[in-house]
Amino acid sequence: MTASYETVIGLEVHSQLLTSSKMFCPCGSDYQESEPNTRVCPVCMGMPGVLPVVNKKAVGLVIKTGLALECEISTETKFDRKNYPYPDLMKGYQISQFDIPIALNGRLSIKSPDTGKKYIRITRVHLEEDVAKLLHRKEPYGEAYSLLDINRAGVPLMEIVSEPDMNSPEEANEYLTSLHSIIRFVETSTANMEEGSFRCDANISVRPLGSKELGSKVEIKNVNSFRSVFRALKYEETRQRKLLAEGQNIEQETRGWSDDRGTTVSQRTKEYAADYRYFPEPDLPPILISHEWVNKIQSEIPELPAEKKERYMGIFGLSDYDASVMIGDRESTLLFENTLLYLSESMGQKDAAKAAANWINVDLNRMKNELKSSWSETKLGPRELANLIMLVDDGKISNSMAKTIFDEMFVNGGDPIKISEKRGLSQINDTSSIQNIVTETLLENQSAVDDFLNGRDSAVRYLVGQVMKKSKGQANPQVASDMVTLELNKQKKQ
Repeated sequence: MTASYETVIGLEVHSQLLTSSKMFCPCGSDYQESEPNTRVCPVCMGMPGVLPVVNKKAVGLVIKTGLALECEISTETKFDRKNYPYPDLMKGYQISQFDIPIALNGRLSIKSPDTGKKYIRITRVHLEEDVAKLLHRKEPYGEAYSLLDINRAGVPLMEIVSEPDMNSPEEANEYLTSLHSIIRFVETSTANMEEGSFRCDANISVRPLGSKELGSKVEIKNVNSFRSVFRALKYEETRQRKLLAEGQNIEQETRGWSDDRGTTVSQRTKEYAADYRYFPEPDLPPILISHEWVNKIQSEIPELPAEKKERYMGIFGLSDYDASVMIGDRESTLLFENTLLYLSESMGQKDAAKAAANWINVDLNRMKNELKSSWSETKLGPRELANLIMLVDDGKISNSMAKTIFDEMFVNGGDPIKISEKRGLSQINDTSSIQNIVTETLLENQSAVDDFLNGRDSAVRYLVGQVMKKSKGQANPQVASDMVTLELNKQKKQ
């Protein structure tokens, strides 16, 4: 069944833009921090007779994203009315863009699990307004009802539409994470899926292998995490292939994703563009985009994730895995590069880079996940991380001690030297002190010594563990291991 069909996937990503006000009115866009229905005015409430005014910054942010995705930027663009009746759309229409988007014909390079490097074409990047938010409630033993929060209505929303160039859920996941990273790096959106500022609708169809004609398309909505998008596509791919194998038809429709059940659920028949009765927005004139404006925005685009990855691997010697994890988060790269500035004279560049990458990719991400912390709650700074790395490199603290210190720095900040002194976390490197502990340990564990003399090499690990226990974890483990081995071999020769 699997070998005789090909999966075709296209993604539509909606990302709220980083502006202080809404798309067509001066209301604040900080709706998530506000009480319901407090960031509203006659414009975003859809009152009769009001006139929208375009937010220029939002247009610039879409241009910036388009340039980062290698798109062509239109010299003239316009807004259109997308008509459909729904409770979260008070006007009965959404101001969007139809035939002349701001950016079009771009591409995004991904690493395909099957074919290696692959380009996914970007059809268009356009600008529209977000809709209000419906909150569904049900009283215990009572009727269900819905509440409407208009705060989100009118927030600038960028839509990025790909061509159906992806052929597996794995490729779709790679595309989505790469796009998310780019948007974060160019700072056009927070792209926070949990807060709803980065949302994805996935279009998937299946066709016989070798066929050029697309199959019936299913759009999956209500997916709120990268993992959910992947799971939904995996499920839908299997469902559609099974239907075709059984000789059944696939209906073009919109389906929702249920995380709890792990299935897609039919919602409604899929709409076509004609169903929305698009026509030019009569209250907004066309927008002219000058070459000077585009060039100015182009000059503001920073080094993009793919370029950073190549530099990290080429100059700093990071592995493909370490570099890939690092570029997944803009704040991680900032901490990494600023930490290296403090380490440049103390350690070799590649050693420093590897150490910094390990702490950020492994321990920092571990703490963020355990405490469910955001970057704004993280107290760890680059100078403090560099000092911690140098303490380990100088042999003043062990790796286990460093992890304890790191965790405190992450939560409370502070200088690692002061934390180590306060907690009594320092490593014993003095050979004479360690020698005394080793001698006492061997005398107290004669049975383990006899085991080694009788050929059981594993006794060395046990004895080193006893040395570490006796020193309260402060003995340099490598020095302790070398000394235990040396003393045991001396006894073996006697």
